[in-house]
Amino acid sequence: MSKERLFLFDTTLRDGAQTQGVDFSVEDKRQIALALDALGLDYIEGGWPGANPTDTAFFADHPPLKRARFTAFGMTKRAGRSISNDPSFAAVLDADAAAVCLVGKTWDFQVDVALEIPRTENVDGISESIAAVKAKGREPLFDAEHFFDGYKSNPEYALACLQAAQDAGARWLVLCDTNGGTMPEDVYEIVEEVKTELPQANLGIHAHNDTEQAVAVSLAALRAGARQIQGTLNGLGERCGNANLCSILPTLLLKEPYAQLFETGVSPDQLAQITRTSRLLDEILNRAANRHAPYVGPSAFAHKGGLHSSAMLKDTRTYEHVPPETVGNKRKILVSDQAGRSNLMSRLADAGIDVDAKDPRLAALLEDVKRREFLGYTYDGAEASFELLARRALGKVPDYFDVDSFRVIVEKRHNALGRQVTVSEATVRVKVDAEILHNVGTGNGPVDALDDALRKDLGRYSAHLADLELVDYKVRILNGGTDAVTRVMVESKDGKGARWSTVGVSENIVDASFEALVDSIYYKLLRDGVRA
Repeated sequence: MSKERLFLFDTTLRDGAQTQGVDFSVEDKRQIALALDALGLDYIEGGWPGANPTDTAFFADHPPLKRARFTAFGMTKRAGRSISNDPSFAAVLDADAAAVCLVGKTWDFQVDVALEIPRTENVDGISESIAAVKAKGREPLFDAEHFFDGYKSNPEYALACLQAAQDAGARWLVLCDTNGGTMPEDVYEIVEEVKTELPQANLGIHAHNDTEQAVAVSLAALRAGARQIQGTLNGLGERCGNANLCSILPTLLLKEPYAQLFETGVSPDQLAQITRTSRLLDEILNRAANRHAPYVGPSAFAHKGGLHSSAMLKDTRTYEHVPPETVGNKRKILVSDQAGRSNLMSRLADAGIDVDAKDPRLAALLEDVKRREFLGYTYDGAEASFELLARRALGKVPDYFDVDSFRVIVEKRHNALGRQVTVSEATVRVKVDAEILHNVGTGNGPVDALDDALRKDLGRYSAHLADLELVDYKVRILNGGTDAVTRVMVESKDGKGARWSTVGVSENIVDASFEALVDSIYYKLLRDGVRA
């Protein structure tokens, strides 16, 4: 049976840029666009040329795409103006793009209240704008804003807006659930009715995630007749985000009935890059990946309980709905206070530690893990600290250096300009190759100062730490009161792109931080194969 072609439209660089805290640079957009193109998507919406300096500069020198159609976004022409007398529309029309996606009102309420123009004038504006795009030689797409609210309010008018766009030459009529409040069953029913009324129309869906159902809404629209899905990487978007292409794409390729009925431009090899692409976006945004994101999250294929892990070793299908490698992810068998020996063996194998399952040291290691987690340690997200703990139990960690003592001073004082500033200074005394080294460092805070002092001089190991960088620091208070126990998680990376996390626990936040920092340095030296 031949499969029907389904088209994928990415709006990360436009709608995703509406996310609070997200501010793409031109270089950011370039990297993301190239990654999306390599993924095999059909359309990449670059932004709104003329709306802001970044988008204007990006369209002036956008990267060459090998497969995807580079798309400009804009609004239909302004009410009361002609096409030739609308500068913002002209900027979109003249942009260097293969396709243009125009958003227009289809809800009579918004036409009446927001635009304050006759409804027929809005319909005419849609028609004239789409026709202008087609006359320019661009592929026209029409985003029907608030379509589902408009259809519920006045189906005749909402359909008239779509009909105008179709008659003017729009290749795609994209139905937008702009406020993210429409239920999947309503979307299915409405899209089915639209398809009946406009049988020749190519329908698309643009869903927002305000009820945590944007993916479900997109799939419901697909089943009802839509053949284009719009979304963003990692579900970026204003308010609660957009439909998450990192969930939609694997579902389309790996799940029935979609995989049997439809084909996309994405190959299995390209699908295996989706986890890397997802995390590239997080890296560009300088934020940690959502650990529990479906398919691509670091914990999407993580298994903690001993019973689950025992079954996993016999049949991976038991607790995994797809093989992790199909989406470029990895299975993780976690070690914790719920773990059994099977967890431990699997985790040791992942770390490259070869040990006999009957080795008596394993029982002691497992008990040590459980004891330490009772004290507040966690190794679910601190794989590097676990590996060090395991290797030390098995006598496989070199003795790189020993910390003899450390001290931190936080001082508030006036600087040379007479302004009050807070300065942290740390002193660390370490023993390397029988030599005592005294290091002093400064930083924005006590942890930064300790990190600076610890790495300032570690003798012959210093050269191996030049590319080590602390990228994330999290603190959690495990119990209340003045004697509270604090857990610190530190994430580090090196110049090769490797990332790892370490943990420290203490009644003293500085002591817990220092423990995690020391583990991070030890792990870096260990993974690079540095000899003691």
